[in-house]
Amino acid sequence: MIPTPELRTKLRKLLDERIPEGGSDADTRFTDADIDELLIETANIYEAAATGWTMKAAMFQRELGQIESYAVGQERYDMRKLKDMLDYALKMADTYSRMATSGMGSMILRIQPPEVL
Repeated sequence: MIPTPELRTKLRKLLDERIPEGGSDADTRFTDADIDELLIETANIYEAAATGWTMKAAMFQRELGQIESYAVGQERYDMRKLKDMLDYALKMADTYSRMATSGMGSMILRIQPPEVL
């Protein structure tokens, strides 16, 4: 696909990646160049979203690490469980992958008018 501002915006929504108010694409997990690469390398936006969610699963591993909770004195801090985040990201990737192959994307039809005598 050819990246356009509209496609970038839609893919960011599908990936649940919002540019913060007053921020830039560098403040997200995917820069505009990353979004463009996903769009160029895939056949439709749902395939791009599936690939993006798979990439996000790997990013969660790096971002969250192995620590799920820690305590300082009597204060205890619990973080999101890495397994839950990975399961969610991979489930989203699977959902968009099925949408990419089920024909929910764009379709061009050619209708031939009948011959009239």
